[in-house]
Amino acid sequence: MEAYIEIQAPACAVSVENIDQPKRRSANYHPTIWGDFFLSYGSNVKENNSSKEAKEHQRLKEEVRKMILGTPNESWKKLDLIDTIQRLGVSYQFETEIGAALGLIYKDYDHHDSEYDEKFKQENGNELHTTALRFRLLRQHGYDVSSDVFKKFKDPEGNFKESLSTNTRGLLSLYEAANYRIHGEEILEEALNYSTSQLEKMLPSLDNLLASQVKQALDVPIQKALTRMRTRQFISLYQEDKSHDPSLLNFAKYDFKILQKLHQEEVSGITKWWKGLDCPKNIPFARDRVVECFLWIIGVYFEPKYSVARTRMTKVIALASILDDLYDVYGTVDELILFTDSLDRWHISELDGLPEYMRPCYQGLLDVCSEIETGSSKKGKKNPANYAISSLKTLARAYLEEAKWVNSKYVPEFDEYMELALVTCTHQMLATNALACMGDIVSEDALDWVSRNPLILKASSMICRLMDDIVSYEAEKERGELASAIECYMIQYGVSREEAIAELEKRITNAWKDTNRELLIGEAPEIPMLVLERVLNLSKVIHLLYRHEDGYTNAFTVAKDMITQLLVDPVDV
Repeated sequence: MEAYIEIQAPACAVSVENIDQPKRRSANYHPTIWGDFFLSYGSNVKENNSSKEAKEHQRLKEEVRKMILGTPNESWKKLDLIDTIQRLGVSYQFETEIGAALGLIYKDYDHHDSEYDEKFKQENGNELHTTALRFRLLRQHGYDVSSDVFKKFKDPEGNFKESLSTNTRGLLSLYEAANYRIHGEEILEEALNYSTSQLEKMLPSLDNLLASQVKQALDVPIQKALTRMRTRQFISLYQEDKSHDPSLLNFAKYDFKILQKLHQEEVSGITKWWKGLDCPKNIPFARDRVVECFLWIIGVYFEPKYSVARTRMTKVIALASILDDLYDVYGTVDELILFTDSLDRWHISELDGLPEYMRPCYQGLLDVCSEIETGSSKKGKKNPANYAISSLKTLARAYLEEAKWVNSKYVPEFDEYMELALVTCTHQMLATNALACMGDIVSEDALDWVSRNPLILKASSMICRLMDDIVSYEAEKERGELASAIECYMIQYGVSREEAIAELEKRITNAWKDTNRELLIGEAPEIPMLVLERVLNLSKVIHLLYRHEDGYTNAFTVAKDMITQLLVDPVDV
């Protein structure tokens, strides 16, 4: 990596000294890491995606399909097979087969639990593993199964049985299952604490392969892992497992390789579009992060059928990032009022009345929403573009209110801050646009649903806002932003920074429980899982990019590593 990345001095932002008037702030964001690196991929993809490779991919796909259909639903091997296929990132290729199998497994779970468990116990002898795996797979797919199944693993004193303490595979499965807990599931709270503690104790004595699996899980459980990152990591682990199935492994490798080439072609086109905006010259105050934006959207939907949606959505989030910096760093209040009013009127004629530096962003927003409009067969008010435009206007109005707070040095109470900050974290806008960019795949009911800001979206916004504020606290204070979740909570409740952070982290945990609840079938039966998953995936992106720092603004760390693994380094077949 270091060989081809030219690191420049962090002088992307315009300093106060370079501006005659009015006086403006500077965030001093570092320049792009990637520059034109991905432009070359656009011409190579179709040549490299040979018919021989495609034929082998299809042949192996049929082998895996037969494997799924040929494994009895009553066998623990079916659960392990489905889990492996999901971890390898190829379950999207077998949605019908996996859905049918889990439907039958759920039926047995709900009506013949004890008989079903006994079969599993007799087959492989690891009842904890199979019970936890079955529970987790069903919850992943929206089935509202009871956590009471874990009561049998407790002793008369209410503690988990001593015999479980050395069952590494079972504890790992229990840990992953417990991350799907909802409010009030005390047994899963206990299971999470117990399994985490036991796995941490075991780590020094585990062999390399198992230790790697445990470390990855403790670092990022399946519930919070991006599919493509988990796929890349698991392919390596599965290959080291002596019991791996060669056909399944090779299919996953071919699939990853083919998808990587598609993503490379897409990011090449996005880079070309971004160069047309000429950010360093036309918008020098903004973060130049278009490749990181593409990474973000791969997290939202990576599958081939969403290729057009992915491109459009990357444009949306890249422009929203400019919008954020325009309001947060550079624009004066008077200019921002003008821009917000112009955005409300939403017409190309507004460009002439805007300052020069605002025009590329305004024009870009008009263009991408026009693409969304033409990508749907629906006309008039029913067109997805109208939902997208409305969400962008709402975001801009919220950004303006925050800019006014900064300008007047106003520090609101915590609840007042959160009401606005849950909008400016952008997840309401991103979720709406993510669905709108999918075109006719998404129904009008789903767009109406997301525009009402349902609980799962509120939870995603909460995760985003609080994680962002926790890691960005010091940098934003230095920049003169007085209002943040930490600062407002400290002032209103008279607590220390550490106490405020502890409270915010509890709220993040509760937001994940809300998310888990909303994903279960029956909470919003008219909303399909493919819609709910977009909101879930937004939370997953935030979890990975903002766990330890602002990994988007500082793109040299986690984002660089993820982009390298997903878009640069090949998988050998």
